[in-house]
Amino acid sequence: MKTMGALICAGLVAIAAPARAEMSELSVAQQYGVAFLPLMVMERDRLVEKHAKAEGLGEIKVKWVSVAGPSVMNDGVISGAIQFIAVGAPSLITLWDKTKTNVQVKGMSAMTTYPLYLNVRNPDLKSVKDFTDKDRIAVPSVKVSTQAIMLQMEAAKIYGEANYAKLDPLTVGLSHPDAMLAFMNNTGGVDAHFATSPFHEQEIKMPGVRTLTTNYEILGGPATALVIATSTRFREANPKLYKAFYDALNEAIDGINRDKRAAAKVYLEQAKDTKNSVDDIYAMISAPDYAYTLMPQKVGKTADFMYKIGSVKSKPATWQELFFPEVHNLPGD
Repeated sequence: MKTMGALICAGLVAIAAPARAEMSELSVAQQYGVAFLPLMVMERDRLVEKHAKAEGLGEIKVKWVSVAGPSVMNDGVISGAIQFIAVGAPSLITLWDKTKTNVQVKGMSAMTTYPLYLNVRNPDLKSVKDFTDKDRIAVPSVKVSTQAIMLQMEAAKIYGEANYAKLDPLTVGLSHPDAMLAFMNNTGGVDAHFATSPFHEQEIKMPGVRTLTTNYEILGGPATALVIATSTRFREANPKLYKAFYDALNEAIDGINRDKRAAAKVYLEQAKDTKNSVDDIYAMISAPDYAYTLMPQKVGKTADFMYKIGSVKSKPATWQELFFPEVHNLPGD
């Protein structure tokens, strides 16, 4: 009877005890440029904290980390040191494939659709097929960044699928700010930069600089440049915190799309950008080929290419397989 009483008592304590608490601190990793504006709005306006309170989580702490390229983010989300990362579609596809048997990384949603511009200074470069061993192309990360994959797709078109990696030896991994400086000053022989805004707009003002191609031309239409990704392990252990982040991102994107001039001011403040004006940033994010949206575009096509060349071992049946259910009903591709 004593033993039974002890068991009953323990059971009552277990019933009365609150469920295991969700995390009280988040780390979010991002890179540089106007494309990350929704995260800047979320940071400035404490939107994640706001929605966490609405979910009954109380006070949480959000740490915003800026990194140079996707490699650090990929390692961080796998280890659990970073909960949310903003990366290109190729990084998401690589992570999805690599973690299928452990933490299972997927996309929460898309965030930004925009062109990537392959800018060059060398007057002899009339097209991508004119690159030689003397040229150096700056990309955020060699072989794994969106820009690196776009170069592989273009090389496959020009030289055949077996030679998709022909341009890889010419690439140099640099953050966009460092890449722009190297490109403008011809540092380390960098005479090409696969750039994003606002770095593209600054480079194109230089005499002799021109754009050879864009990711839109390579992929055949508007393409998601950035997605938000996290692990299934985190999502299942922290459903309210996951929802708070998703709702915060949605609110930030809605706010930007309602008032892009105000959003441009936020970018200049948060990025400490003294080279561009409000009008400059407003013009960039108001362009018809630039969009802040949760809807993924051309992610499936990128995954198909990466599977075909052997960059990933698994091929998703649909683009939805790469993302969590919240965006499955959107007309993406």
